[in-house]
Amino acid sequence: MHPTLSRRGFLGLSACSLATAGLAPLLGASGDAHTQLPPTSPGMDDPDAVLLNFNENPLGPFPEALQAAATSLPRANRYLFGLQRELTGLFAELNGLREDSVAGYCGSGVALDSAALAFTSPQAALVVADPTFESVAQMADAHGAKAVRVPLRADAAHDVRAMVAAAAEAKAGLVYLCNPNNPTGSITPRADIDWLLRNKPAGSVLLIDEAYIHYSDEPDTLDLVKAGADVVVLRTFSKIYGMAGMRLGIAAARPDLLQKLVLFGMNSLPVPAVAAGIASLQNPQRLAERKQENATVRAETIAWLASRGYRCLPTQANCFMVDVKGEGRAFARRMAERKVFVGRSWQSMPNHVRITVGTAEEMAKFREAFAKAMD
Repeated sequence: MHPTLSRRGFLGLSACSLATAGLAPLLGASGDAHTQLPPTSPGMDDPDAVLLNFNENPLGPFPEALQAAATSLPRANRYLFGLQRELTGLFAELNGLREDSVAGYCGSGVALDSAALAFTSPQAALVVADPTFESVAQMADAHGAKAVRVPLRADAAHDVRAMVAAAAEAKAGLVYLCNPNNPTGSITPRADIDWLLRNKPAGSVLLIDEAYIHYSDEPDTLDLVKAGADVVVLRTFSKIYGMAGMRLGIAAARPDLLQKLVLFGMNSLPVPAVAAGIASLQNPQRLAERKQENATVRAETIAWLASRGYRCLPTQANCFMVDVKGEGRAFARRMAERKVFVGRSWQSMPNHVRITVGTAEEMAKFREAFAKAMD
């Protein structure tokens, strides 16, 4: 168990941290999030590099978001809490929620960390899938809470029945479900989520990470927030909205649950990011365009891999996992030599590598590099 850390120490580790970008796992177990950044591989910063490693959106922000961010810059010397309230108020209005059920965050990583701090402890465990996004488990472990990892089902969906059993045995305070899941891109049907919510231990909280929900055909779960359920739903502007580097996210929950969350990290947000977020919410028609483009390119790439005998897990996100029939890290190194930078492997799936879906041109370069790397 890790030594006890102060609340200030936790917030320093958390706020707008590497975990918000999904980079904390790259630091290693003893990495210091204050001082270390992931190493940049040779060639990664070159203009012709193909970056398929961090689930970023190659299309960038909506045009309207770019204009809004630029227009806001002269006012970026102020905190502009009113603008921040406009963002959360608009999100609440669009989704039929109370304004006090919505909070803005610097990406979703701070909210993930805060949930681990608020709802887990040495007496209240965390239950997560394996593999899944690791930020919550890392923070739970950092303050002495047990993290129970439950393997995904054969179809890569969350095994909700096994998770409920694990939650009951470990006296879980928090159950984390990422849908679609990162790194697999797989979905967990709404009926399974509803079953999990009905059968989880009384008093525990279900944390639903919907970073990739707009890429999928699944219904979202914000109606559970509206109904007052024991849930916290997270959204981010880092994925389909193309704002990963701007750091903006949303947490939605029953007001009493949200209050527990914000106690562990809440501050002003970057003004250009908030302005861009408002503009993004005001232009929902672009979501369908991006979803379709991602799905088309993703399907073409997966079909090409299948034609060469390489199986991918089912996905409805802007990433997929491919079985490279060997050590994933070695494959990633071979691809990097050809200036195509792919994601990593997970301990429970060492032969699978996560690939972010890029543009059609980038995925053509991926296929070319893949063919050469596997010769």
